[in-house]
Amino acid sequence: MGCSWHLGICSAPAVWVRLAARNSGPAAILCLWSPWLLLAPLLSPAVPQVTSPPCCLCPEGVHRFQWIRNLVPEFGVSSSHVSVLSSPTEFFELMKGQIKAARRRVVMASLYLGTGPLEQELVDCLESTLEKSLQAKFPSDLKVSILLDFTRGSRGRKNSRTMLLPLLQRFPEQVRVSLFHTPNLRGLLRLLIPERFNETIGLQHIKVYLFDNSVILSGANLSDSYFTNRQDRYVFLQDCPEIADFFTELVDAVGDVSLQLQGDDTVQVVEGMVHPYRGDRAAYCKAANKRVMDVINSARTRQQMLHTQTFHSDSLLTHEDAAAAGDRRPAPDTWIYPLIQMKPFEIQIDEIVTETLLTEAERGAKVYLTTGYFNLTQAYMDLVLGTRAEYQILLASPEVNGFFGAKGVAGAIPAAYVHIEQQFFSEVCSLGQQARVQLQEYWRRGWTFHAKGTWQLARSRPTQDSRGTGLWLYLTGSSLPCLTLIGSPNFGYRSVHRDLEAQIAIVTESRALQQQLHQEQEQLYLRSGVVSSATFEQPSRQVKLWVKMVTPLIKNFF
Repeated sequence: MGCSWHLGICSAPAVWVRLAARNSGPAAILCLWSPWLLLAPLLSPAVPQVTSPPCCLCPEGVHRFQWIRNLVPEFGVSSSHVSVLSSPTEFFELMKGQIKAARRRVVMASLYLGTGPLEQELVDCLESTLEKSLQAKFPSDLKVSILLDFTRGSRGRKNSRTMLLPLLQRFPEQVRVSLFHTPNLRGLLRLLIPERFNETIGLQHIKVYLFDNSVILSGANLSDSYFTNRQDRYVFLQDCPEIADFFTELVDAVGDVSLQLQGDDTVQVVEGMVHPYRGDRAAYCKAANKRVMDVINSARTRQQMLHTQTFHSDSLLTHEDAAAAGDRRPAPDTWIYPLIQMKPFEIQIDEIVTETLLTEAERGAKVYLTTGYFNLTQAYMDLVLGTRAEYQILLASPEVNGFFGAKGVAGAIPAAYVHIEQQFFSEVCSLGQQARVQLQEYWRRGWTFHAKGTWQLARSRPTQDSRGTGLWLYLTGSSLPCLTLIGSPNFGYRSVHRDLEAQIAIVTESRALQQQLHQEQEQLYLRSGVVSSATFEQPSRQVKLWVKMVTPLIKNFF
């Protein structure tokens, strides 16, 4: 397969130059900033300039996105191990079934665990599986590790912590609950900011659900609406031990730099670790960076060695020889790349890869992007406006925004998004890009629309978690996508700069899997209309002056 993009393995140095530039710039001093500065809008970085040589050196048969493996581990799998889930119910039932079947490990990372009956059903399922592991004729060494955000998981008298305490008390040797506390919420700032508002400073936002050797990557939290009527994106990687090992190690690493929930509802720091908000912030961030990057680099080295061994063995053995030797694994047609973004720890891999993908998208390629709340960083907006691919961006109309009709300041949030959308649309028009960059608004009576192609019954309002995105890339001349990004991040400021995020890039040559991804994307655009100048002349789109004035000050927090 030839490389029609000007980006192959030979362009890796350009990616590394950008990464080095970032680490020697603002990112390198992020952990030294005063938390008070977090309340002020920060200047967006300049639009990256990528100059990559033609990929004439790309090895024959290697897919065009192989440069990503210079930053993260590359996992080659058969597409038969990858499934795109279609509904919240399917997601919930699959998780319960996987928990019941788990024998070695259950690892769950989420923003929070809800407190309703469905969440209790999930906890009961964990308890039952743990109990069976002790009563079995040959007791298993089943371990359960749960990673949540400290501020969101501690909200209210009944919260994620109180939901999990019975498990900790009954199975103290098998259950670990880690609560990540952002190092940027500390001192006087921590004392002054009230509950809920303190979640705007930074969160643990990773969504990974892992059972033995199978993994679910999603944008969905462990909450009843995500199990019933709140549609998100989910991909199930079945029997992929190397990927499961990686995400287990990643969650363990973040867990090690988090507070550990105890059976009496207190929290403790892992022995030898700097306290996240009482200790020195620079020392904490440095230790956290090392802990997480050790996981990424170790996995990348392992996978590179495996790739080298496989490459040489394939060149020496015929298919018949390999089969006779017992190697019956199907050749990979799909590649999984974990993309991590933890700007507080100076880890910007997802940002680097996303910028490179947007920058290098060729003329005639199509990028479909969904976001419930249109609030792209300036760098991403500049890339969309300044590159060559065609973009179709799906966002929520104000009527289906989860904050529509809310009381107080929250009620003005839909208007703030309208203002941001109108500014971007005006920029598109002033540059004459309407044919290449198209905005579409989702609208459905009685529903709200969320990120990652998400919609929810309007009876419940969103929290800080519902702002991710979905991306599908169609190469020139192709009617099916060859790449998608799926997971917790979005293109907004806080996702890039404040929160801990993880997603995967799925690159596939399998037509069957490409068809699954295409159908997923199509379902999200069915109930949308094209945005035009007339859209902003509607009475519901009139934005008050005070909202226009306040939006630049608060847009970095939602």
